[in-house]
Amino acid sequence: MEVQEVKEHKVKRFIKEALRVLRITKKPNKEEYLSIVKITALGIAVIGAIGFIIFLGKQLLF
Repeated sequence: MEVQEVKEHKVKRFIKEALRVLRITKKPNKEEYLSIVKITALGIAVIGAIGFIIFLGKQLLF
């Protein structure tokens, strides 16, 4: 196989797999959406708190 044929095969396979994923996905209902929003907000808050604690520790120690 030529390099061009290999690249074309990889692109075709990627497109086929991407279309398969799009076919099996669904739009979340309101309850699922709110759960995702809550979990995301909690994750952002936790990461922010960790960053703030590290910042405070750095300011106090140095």
